[in-house]
Amino acid sequence: MPLTTTAPPFFAVLVRGLLAGLVAGLLAGTFAYVAGEPRVEAAIAIEEAATHAEPAAGAHDHEDALVSRSGQRGGLFLATGLFGAAMGGLLATAYVLLSRRRRSYDDGRSGLSLAGAALLGAVIVPFLKYPANPPAVGDPATINQRTVTYLLMVVLGLVAVWAGSLGYRSVGAQAPAWQRAAAAVGGFLLVAAVSYVVMPSFQEVPANFPAALLWDFRLASLGTQVVLWTGIGLLFAALMHREWRRRSGTDALRST
Repeated sequence: MPLTTTAPPFFAVLVRGLLAGLVAGLLAGTFAYVAGEPRVEAAIAIEEAATHAEPAAGAHDHEDALVSRSGQRGGLFLATGLFGAAMGGLLATAYVLLSRRRRSYDDGRSGLSLAGAALLGAVIVPFLKYPANPPAVGDPATINQRTVTYLLMVVLGLVAVWAGSLGYRSVGAQAPAWQRAAAAVGGFLLVAAVSYVVMPSFQEVPANFPAALLWDFRLASLGTQVVLWTGIGLLFAALMHREWRRRSGTDALRST
């Protein structure tokens, strides 16, 4: 039976979540730079070729760029680092809010499970409906609509994960594990399937855009998110386990 100890203060958990997110964000940025930047460059070359072919329609597109490509590449690490820190902070907050459901504060699986749930609901479910697009793909006239529907799909993905969790807990604790797993999968798939049917689709890929480049970019984008959330989960779990060992040792000394 795991040894229990007093819960760490929220600030201590939050700092560890922010640190885990920052490091994971920088790792994700490195992956994006290596796997994604070559695809972005290739897509930009296609976009520029199309612009030169129709100068009247878009001659000013690249002249008005506020940040150069070198600046964008450098800013990639800043963006992923800050985003990772923010996601780590949210993960830490959820960890604290759900801590009352756990008997032990050294439940490293809780941090990993929360990160996995976020990856599934906020990344994979939306990706399957609205995969990322490189430059030169997508109608600029629908960018606002696509942004809103994507964010709504993120919310629905998290709802699907919640439905799966609710289905798992709705089955009696004495029920076989396969029944609880089936209820969880069923609840998740029900919400996800309805969301895919209800939400609109966008078919805006140019006919002459290379299919291999499109999917290489999309897989690199998905891989970046997988690296981010896997890193957050593993680092946060390790930091919280270390904190628990420190606090349990301190409590043991105080009791002697």
